[in-house]
Amino acid sequence: MHPLLQKCSAIALLSLGCWSLPLIPLKLLTPAHAADLDTVRQRGHFVVAVKDNLRPLGFWDDAGNLVGLEIDIARRLAAEILGDETAVVFEPVANRDRLPMLTEGEVDLVVARLTLTEARSRLVSFSQPYYLDGTTFVTRNPAIQSPQNLRGRQVAVLEGSDTIAVVRSRLPSAQLVGVTSYTEALEALEQGTIDAFAADASVLTGWVQEYPSYRMLPALWAGEALAIALPRGLEHQELREAVNAALQRWQEEGWLDERIRYWGLPAPINFADSP
Repeated sequence: MHPLLQKCSAIALLSLGCWSLPLIPLKLLTPAHAADLDTVRQRGHFVVAVKDNLRPLGFWDDAGNLVGLEIDIARRLAAEILGDETAVVFEPVANRDRLPMLTEGEVDLVVARLTLTEARSRLVSFSQPYYLDGTTFVTRNPAIQSPQNLRGRQVAVLEGSDTIAVVRSRLPSAQLVGVTSYTEALEALEQGTIDAFAADASVLTGWVQEYPSYRMLPALWAGEALAIALPRGLEHQELREAVNAALQRWQEEGWLDERIRYWGLPAPINFADSP
């Protein structure tokens, strides 16, 4: 396992009571009423919050099927825990609704590009990570082959994103250009007013799949662990143990790595750790 994945797995198990908590909507603090594993088994299926507009994690293919890495994970959990990979109901979710849907008991699990953070761990439990995300770059300029080639060049970043601090720290000579959306970044690249766009690798993977004239640079900075969110509470311990046991087994058997590569996501071990 990647060292940062090991660290994030430890975070998921630590008591977080002494950490400071940012302002969070009151409804997120409502005690969870999610079903325990016995109730899920009696019901006969999981209800899982997923993304349906984020290739390659969760998206609709040309045949109208919901597919992606996180969809595969949810289906395999259903197969291993309930004995049927179709025993899962998917609930497409906006980012802002991922935690409320879990804490209010509307879903059993969240597998929706959710990063494991200390603040979130005060509200929900996390599985061990299934993917290490991070900042990378897309470009179609043939003169740019690595982040070193971006020194002094114009690099777009989403306004207000964590990517800004990452790029400023690792590539201080780059000229950052704020954009408000991925669409604006694409327009700037097409017009040639920027040289590259920096964002999360899981998102930019879908970008280059949709726009094959672009490519990602071999760099992955400031890794962020993606993990499954589960309800807190002793009554959900069996579910947490079952999910973690499955993820551990998939890592050891190589299934997770195979799925990551199948969906075109960069394997963290292959990425440079410094500019």
